[in-house]
Amino acid sequence: MIDQLWEWIAIAVGIFVVLGGVLLGLVRGRSGRGGSTKEAPRPAPRTDTSEVLPGVGDDASDPRDAPKRSVENVGGGVDTLPAPDTLPEPAPAPGVERPDSAQGRLTRLRARLSRSNSALGQGLLALLSRGRLDEAAWEEVEDTLIASDLGVEATTELVDSLRARVKVEGTTDEATVRGWLREDLLRLVDPGLDRSVASSRVGERPAVVLVVGVNGTGKTTTVGKLARVLVAEDKDVVLGAADTFRAAAADQLETWGARVGVPTVRSDRDGADPAAVAFDAVKAGMEMEADVVLVDTAGRLHNKVGLMDELGKVKRVIEKQSPIDEVLLVLDATTGQNGLRQAEVFAQVVDVTGIVLTKLDGTAKGGIVVSVQRKLGVPVKLVGLGEGPDDLAPFDPEAFVDALLD
Repeated sequence: MIDQLWEWIAIAVGIFVVLGGVLLGLVRGRSGRGGSTKEAPRPAPRTDTSEVLPGVGDDASDPRDAPKRSVENVGGGVDTLPAPDTLPEPAPAPGVERPDSAQGRLTRLRARLSRSNSALGQGLLALLSRGRLDEAAWEEVEDTLIASDLGVEATTELVDSLRARVKVEGTTDEATVRGWLREDLLRLVDPGLDRSVASSRVGERPAVVLVVGVNGTGKTTTVGKLARVLVAEDKDVVLGAADTFRAAAADQLETWGARVGVPTVRSDRDGADPAAVAFDAVKAGMEMEADVVLVDTAGRLHNKVGLMDELGKVKRVIEKQSPIDEVLLVLDATTGQNGLRQAEVFAQVVDVTGIVLTKLDGTAKGGIVVSVQRKLGVPVKLVGLGEGPDDLAPFDPEAFVDALLD
């Protein structure tokens, strides 16, 4: 009985050993096929043929003999860089205008000028081309010239010259008389005067232009139009809104500047000290390395001593920081002799260097150009011939005289 029990125990132990070995083999086989130590998959073979450069990461450097890489876009294509001389012109900033070139503006407006001054040119030609020029005819010529705002002195010179030529040549042929008249008028306008406007840097500072005039002459508008003329010549311009007395004057000037991308220095309140604004404008022009600073001043009556003294103060404050290179006096060409009296007073206060004649179209008389130059001894540099933004033109004596005689 006991022997049979031991036999059964031995059989059970054997079966247990066999089963244990089988189970151990199964566990080892499973871990070898799918455990956490899986072998990393092999990388896919390269399909491109570009050369593999040595080095690791973005800091790797190319060997000296390595081929240069092309610039690839996001989509995988290659962008070919254009040659420098084929690069397109940069587009202007949105909302910024490109003014018309100053070249030829007076020629473009010549027809308008000739229509407005026909009394001077055509009237004189009609008188001088008569078959008989007696004393009554010459008096009529003088009246026509004086009515054109030429002035008594210049009128006398012109009539004396014409009378001498007619007497010597003995002819009143219209073509001949036109030639004489052109020569004499051009001499009176004086093409030899320097009519350039200061607009280029002087050493390490910008040119400073002070613009003055009485109320109603279109002074602020003229400053805005002058900025357009200079921008068309590729000048960097800064505007100074020193007209702090007239409501919205600074807004008006700022609008003109914004249209051509020109900054405007202004006060944040009405009635501020105009000299301080002018000083800040010149300072800003220096910091921005601008070519020219245009300072607009308040319109003032020439017979008001206090206002004129304040204009002198603006000039002195600016000169503490920079010399003033140009003082432009804006005159309404339709005011005639009254405009000349205005010009004299301004010249005594701020040393006028040039004249801007506005409203030369319409009822203006062409002779004002000659008379104001003689009165002040400074040239007419710019003329306004209309209401358009580009209707301010550099004054061209020959084109002006030819327009009078068309």
